[in-house]
Amino acid sequence: MKIYLKKFFLAGAFTVFSVFAVYAQNGASAYTSRQPAPAASLAAVPFAPGETLTYEGKISKIIRGIAVADLTFTVSQPSPGSDFTVKADARSKGTLLKLFRFSFQQEIESTFGGATPRVKLTKKHDVQKERVRDSEAIFDYRERRVTYTETDPKEPMRPPRRIASEIVPETHDLISAIYRLRMLPLAVGSTFTFTVSDSGLVYRVPVRVTAREIQKTVLGKVWCFRIEPDVFGPGRLIEREGSMVMWITDDNRRIPVRSQVHSDVGKIEIKLKSAKNSL
Repeated sequence: MKIYLKKFFLAGAFTVFSVFAVYAQNGASAYTSRQPAPAASLAAVPFAPGETLTYEGKISKIIRGIAVADLTFTVSQPSPGSDFTVKADARSKGTLLKLFRFSFQQEIESTFGGATPRVKLTKKHDVQKERVRDSEAIFDYRERRVTYTETDPKEPMRPPRRIASEIVPETHDLISAIYRLRMLPLAVGSTFTFTVSDSGLVYRVPVRVTAREIQKTVLGKVWCFRIEPDVFGPGRLIEREGSMVMWITDDNRRIPVRSQVHSDVGKIEIKLKSAKNSL
């Protein structure tokens, strides 16, 4: 349950939203669609350097709507046309420790870009109560391989943990998958399949656009696409029963405003608290 909660909050806005969460290869493309692949021009990018999206995660089962985590995503870009870097910060609140005897803090730095946007580098700092891990995933598209290295800063003499996996020409991590989804030509009935790497492993994440609905958000009442990523089940990102839905605005900003999971843990919901410097 602890790993499940952390993965959901980090995929949070897809998480992939997530995406999140993602594995067999399916050819040369990281996603397939009934529609042509979009052009990757800067004009098609619905976010800009300085954009900061902040979310709050709540869980409910016996008790209704208890806030247990905060998430922040911040976009940077050294120069026009260069790779984007998104820094994601996820932190549990005290209520999570009280309810589940579990707390976490995770900082992720995802660098992605290129003519076909794809992840280049993922760095993580992961704290779970007393356990601390630092990791780096390097994506080598010439060799078609991701190499993941994890170290324990509390035990610098311990040998690092390494995992290497084969990747396809467009691969994402949990964070870049969210931003790539925002760039796609969404329409009700569209289907996509992302290739996503997390901790050196590689998964396929089918995504369906199932409806267009009005959502009440901090941005006001806005039309949103209802998106359902298939992240639960054997061999998938979260190996347990459940379902995930997210809503992303149907405008030129393509902001993820809400994500919801139903599982045996209860209902987990993430909602946008603020959006700064969005287009």
